Amino acid sequence: MTTAIQQTPGVYREDVFPARRAALPTGVPAFLGRTSRGAAEQPVRLTRFGQLAEAFGPPPAAGYLAAAVEGFFLNGGRECLVVPLAAGAPEAALAGGLAALAARQDLDLVCAPDLHAAAQDLDQALRMQSAILAHCQAQGDRFALLDAAPGAGLGAVLGWRDGLGDEDANGANGANGALYHPWLRPQGSPGLIPPCGHVAGVVARCDQRTGVHKAPANEVLEGVVDLAVHLTDADQALLNPAGINALRAFPGRGIRIWGARTLSRDAAWTYVNVRRLFLTAARWLELSLADVAFEPHDTRLWNRITRELTTYFTGLFRAGALQGRTAAEAFFVKCDGETNPPEVRETGRVVTLIGLAPAVPNEFVVVRIVHGAGELEINQIQR
Repeated sequence: MTTAIQQTPGVYREDVFPARRAALPTGVPAFLGRTSRGAAEQPVRLTRFGQLAEAFGPPPAAGYLAAAVEGFFLNGGRECLVVPLAAGAPEAALAGGLAALAARQDLDLVCAPDLHAAAQDLDQALRMQSAILAHCQAQGDRFALLDAAPGAGLGAVLGWRDGLGDEDANGANGANGALYHPWLRPQGSPGLIPPCGHVAGVVARCDQRTGVHKAPANEVLEGVVDLAVHLTDADQALLNPAGINALRAFPGRGIRIWGARTLSRDAAWTYVNVRRLFLTAARWLELSLADVAFEPHDTRLWNRITRELTTYFTGLFRAGALQGRTAAEAFFVKCDGETNPPEVRETGRVVTLIGLAPAVPNEFVVVRIVHGAGELEINQIQR
């Protein structure tokens, strides 16, 4: 807008075009790992794989960070953060890297592809993964993509998942992370790597194509030629109820993510996309309602909050993120005198109640075939 100096008294019209609010970024992982150079615990943003070597030099001889970042971009990722870990004790290094991410709002996934290479034993690796879950729980705006132990058999993977628990001594909640098995072999490499980077790319791809409410499953892993072990339906019948997401090879259909479950035992948080939907909504609320702080606490404030939240959740409903025939069935927003009685207002708080009915993935599709005399009828498809 250009404002001319007015010389004559009168009314002058000026066209003002306010800047549009930036879209909330999702599918943005932070990769914590080893690098050959670069300032430790200083996150660097990448928008293409080639920037990794430019910023951090050639990858160390031991480690999987470069392969994970490459897998991310191969599978549709557009931007990520890389956090070089300091030399020294693995748990302390990880803690420093996580602390460097605590104040950031430009990520929503956490990956540690070098965790198993750095850990001195399986017990330490479990503690480090629990620390990542605790970090995600404390921040309340990000989700962990975890790798099962390399070379682990079915029993060992189930034991690994039990070792992570659901609610551990650090207060980590399994709803804030997902575990993937087995490791994979990328194209052009003779060795196996953890799957978290490729999975993060698929998550980003689904977010871009559909939204965070799309389960990141039944999606092809690009740039992968083999898996450490080929799981069967019988194997997955044990893994799935435990909340372990299988990577499966299907003849003619490629290698795919064949699960979208969190580590939570709470039925409300079974699915990755449901949990991420709520995490993303919380991020949006924090970003978009920050400017209502210190506004007069009256009905105008309640109406404004209700209006902005209703607009946002209506958009989610229309995008298919919420279930219900109407928006009224999909969500509710309540901010009024009932949620904000005088004793609440006197404390300087404004309370809003929100209810969402998230759409859950069709994990099991049943085709019911009715056999009758002289006829064959398919009469129902259900979840």
